[in-house]
Amino acid sequence: MAEPAERMKAMRARRRADGLRELRLFVPDARAKATRDRVAREVAQLSAASERDALNWVEAVSEFDETR
Repeated sequence: MAEPAERMKAMRARRRADGLRELRLFVPDARAKATRDRVAREVAQLSAASERDALNWVEAVSEFDETR
């Protein structure tokens, strides 16, 4: 059997041939207390009116024409 690095290289080549591209993301760790505390502080500062406006906009732009 091929070495793990060779298998990964082959898998990446197959995916590239399929038109896919590898993408790695680093996101805040939601399990970390510091992250949860920061999110809680930011949520507490949100304005209800501003959030309502944002949600209304999202709903307005996400409606699809049913005739298609």
